[in-house]
Amino acid sequence: MTGCPPIDRRHFLALAGGVTASAAFPALARAENPSGEPLHGLSAFGDLKYPRGFTHFGYASPDAPAGGTFRFQPSTWISNQNPNTFNTLNSFVLAGDAPPRMELCFDSLMVDGLDEPDAAYCHLAESVVVSEDRNRFTFALRPTARWHDGTPLTAADVAFSMLTLKEKGNPKLAVNLTVLADAIVEDELTVTLVFDGTQSAQAILAAATLPVLSKAWHEVHDFEETTMEPPLGSGPYRLGAFDPGLYVEYERVDDYWGKDLATARGLDHFRTIRIDFFAERQAAFEALKKGLIDWREESVSLFWATQYDFPAITEGKVAKALFDNELRPRMQAMALNQRRERFRDRRVRDAIALCFDFEWTNERLFHGLYDKSHSTFSGSPFEATGLPGEDELALMDHLSAQFDLPEGVEGEAWRETPSNGSGRDSQRRRSAIRLLAEAGWRGDDKSGRMVNAAGEQLALEFLFDSKAFERIFGPWVETLNGIGIDATMRFVDSSQYELRVKTFDFDATMAGILWSPTPQASGLRDVFGSQAAVTDGSTNLPGVADPLVDAIIARISAATTRQEHKTAMRVLDRVLRLRRDWIPNWTSANHRVAYWEKFGFKEPKPDYDWPVERLWWFDRAKAEALGKA
Repeated sequence: MTGCPPIDRRHFLALAGGVTASAAFPALARAENPSGEPLHGLSAFGDLKYPRGFTHFGYASPDAPAGGTFRFQPSTWISNQNPNTFNTLNSFVLAGDAPPRMELCFDSLMVDGLDEPDAAYCHLAESVVVSEDRNRFTFALRPTARWHDGTPLTAADVAFSMLTLKEKGNPKLAVNLTVLADAIVEDELTVTLVFDGTQSAQAILAAATLPVLSKAWHEVHDFEETTMEPPLGSGPYRLGAFDPGLYVEYERVDDYWGKDLATARGLDHFRTIRIDFFAERQAAFEALKKGLIDWREESVSLFWATQYDFPAITEGKVAKALFDNELRPRMQAMALNQRRERFRDRRVRDAIALCFDFEWTNERLFHGLYDKSHSTFSGSPFEATGLPGEDELALMDHLSAQFDLPEGVEGEAWRETPSNGSGRDSQRRRSAIRLLAEAGWRGDDKSGRMVNAAGEQLALEFLFDSKAFERIFGPWVETLNGIGIDATMRFVDSSQYELRVKTFDFDATMAGILWSPTPQASGLRDVFGSQAAVTDGSTNLPGVADPLVDAIIARISAATTRQEHKTAMRVLDRVLRLRRDWIPNWTSANHRVAYWEKFGFKEPKPDYDWPVERLWWFDRAKAEALGKA
């Protein structure tokens, strides 16, 4: 996996036509989100863990010491961020490659509770009032909120941020604001976000957790410009030393205005957070061994099984540990780009998938460390299993009045039949050739390649940004060539890879997605929605454009209870698995992490997110024992 860009709290274009759950879209659940009174937090389905007046989150560590440097390699990133290089400090637009964790420099109206599936608490805002129609959210800002230059953060900054991100922001950010109708400055410390009435229950959470930008700073700096000038922030960290493409440091703001808030207390202990950039995986691993970086999550099973026995580990200086994954659905899959006509027939995609032998790969190359993935929501309650329940069947029946449902959707949830594990499963190869023939492809006697009626060859180029995939997918390419598909792999540098993916310039590529704990319609539309298929920078890499899928996502948006949400999610999973736009490959239950033994951390870790750089702290006694104080 090259990375897991989070698909978190996004909302995209409201469905034009299709099926909706009711005459009107729902607002936030009312039980814990009453209208007309100042609230300290909001939850999509009305349940908040922390009461008014709470002092800190349960996963925070208020007594932990501050100081030290944390040098790590991020395993997640957002927006236009790139873990391998950077050429801009503007992390909010589509252009350029920004360094991960620029978001640490910015505050937001509310922040997520990491031990709850869909709740947010006031941060820049001290309270929020929900209108009776649930379309207007009025935030009272804290008078103490300040930018790093000491100037007040005001309602004008919030309104500017929301409207600018909606109009000009990176699609992965702008998608949160599609249903935002306006942002109104009521006075210097009061701002109202107005929605158009088609929003989901989670739309306000998506908007309220976006970064707030300085209006004054952007009046003299073009918002859309790629730049190496550090932007003005207000968050717990500010940009420190950096060298484009080599390293970036974030320095803790000692006089951070919000350090004593319940939403910040006990977090952000390191004085310096440093990210070094490596073009090659081996170089990054060597940096860990030498102590040049402190923390690394290993995504290559071969390395984990065979290389993590270096002296620092055997001497107990470096810990090799497994941490449970968060309680969030995840997806790692190959996208076959249906903007290329030859991949639009599901039978072609099925044939290509049959040529990948997971069972052989897992045993021979992965050391048995992975499980086969069949779902786009692996490891979660949203993964469809067995036969559909009564609630799923009822939704399918409702959908069938307007759409043709895929054959088999009312049967067992689709799962790929395992191979015989030989790496040369002749039955799977014969099935692949049969499917290609049904789709109009036949073997050409002269070239030995699969051709269509026009004589065009069936070609497939896998695009990657790491040579680590060569060993894994080389056998797949060989098998594809063996049945007549002209299959190749192309490896490009990280910047070129990001550009080609943003503009959908590929035949096939991998993606890893860590969904929000309660996947939202916005994120789902970004990956599966018809509008995202024609939006550069979206995560709809295969180009899925299906009114049925759009309609199911609309039902997810309209859910007023967790059960309704789960039902619609499972129906979506059943449909997506039958469509085969994405070809899920493998999954794991753990984070595989190695770190130098000079840190403290609180256990258990939060259930729904794990920002190590914000939760761990520097333990001077441990560091002195290692000679690394």
